[in-house]
Amino acid sequence: RIAVRCEDHLGQKHDHGGQNHGGGDDGPDDRPPPDALLGPLPPLTETPSASALARVLRGGRPVRLDAEDLAPQAPLARAHRDLFDRLGGHSAVVVPLSTTRQVFGALTVARRGERPPCTEADLLVLADIGRRAGLVLDNAQLFDQQRQLAETMQRQLLTPLPQVDHLQMAARYQPAESAAEIGGDWYDAFLLADGATTMVIGDVVGHDLKAAAHMAEVRNMLRALAWDRQEPPSLIMRRLDEAMTNTSDAPMATAVFARIEGEEGGPWQLHWVNAGHPPPLLVTYDGEARYLEAGHGPLLGMDSALHLGLGWPDARERLPARSTLLLYTDGLVESRTRSIDGGLAELRRHAGALAHRDVEDFCDELLARMAPSGDDVALLALRIPEWGEGRDGKPPPRQQSHSPAAPPRAAPGSLVEDTEV
Repeated sequence: RIAVRCEDHLGQKHDHGGQNHGGGDDGPDDRPPPDALLGPLPPLTETPSASALARVLRGGRPVRLDAEDLAPQAPLARAHRDLFDRLGGHSAVVVPLSTTRQVFGALTVARRGERPPCTEADLLVLADIGRRAGLVLDNAQLFDQQRQLAETMQRQLLTPLPQVDHLQMAARYQPAESAAEIGGDWYDAFLLADGATTMVIGDVVGHDLKAAAHMAEVRNMLRALAWDRQEPPSLIMRRLDEAMTNTSDAPMATAVFARIEGEEGGPWQLHWVNAGHPPPLLVTYDGEARYLEAGHGPLLGMDSALHLGLGWPDARERLPARSTLLLYTDGLVESRTRSIDGGLAELRRHAGALAHRDVEDFCDELLARMAPSGDDVALLALRIPEWGEGRDGKPPPRQQSHSPAAPPRAAPGSLVEDTEV
């Protein structure tokens, strides 16, 4: 797009329409309105062009020109000439905005009024400005590419949710605002051989692609241990800590590992341990919200490495009918402008107010109200059905197809609506 601002030899500023903001009378102006200069430029054609702008955009060197050099041979040259005429310029310099890898655009600097044409020294300065601007654009492009790569990788590692009886699950993942802060947050849920359903939320130390790779390693180790060993969460967590210490270079991590235990139709029980992670939040249907503080132990990667002998105590909690269990990462409640204690209090208040929403709306509205910023965020929510629901043999409703995991993946045995994500 074309956007121009110039300053003449008197220091008087002019906008892209050439309007004098410093005083004086330029007389009647019958040239095209300023808005005519705004918008996409014509495409660079495949055929060679003699126009200065085309030569520069094709990777040429800076070019000095005057009004006679701007003959409108092609649409791109005509757009360049329109800009030149609107400014009332008598000479100009066109320099590439480029790096060694590519040309991003061109910068045209025109001289108007009584100012003399650009000198060789001016040309060197403008060429340096073009190089510096090209580096800025290149860095911005690399930043976006790194962010997109990291987010794609992380969504490939996120888990499609299973459908277990009449339990309703929803998950959300919100990437960080900075590419450097995409990393180790994850959630997981899967059905075990003994009929229990696991729920996991975790955060590997670090905010980069390496943290995302370590997250995948820790998640997969925990999945394998939980499936292979029909043991309480405390023993699964101890085995995971030992595996991280002795077979992996993954750094420390926080996690909540939980089993949802109960027969079809209820009652349901939460059986969990917490390795240094923010506590689960239980919200009853009448809006009472409280944190489940039991089950706390050290961060993963500490106990075996430092021979602390601490372990993780098993904790149990009855899950009331129509209640909501929320697991989340610290990015939801902590930021540069909000302490974790303040964030926890705010989360409890908002979650209680949303107790009657369906579980999908519950997650969406919670993210909107908490408005997390900075770090990435993962949420995993479970809605408990009414007692007795499912005992009549009716199949569970199909779950919604919204999933933070990369489409079109689905957990084994899941039934999802055939709708777009």
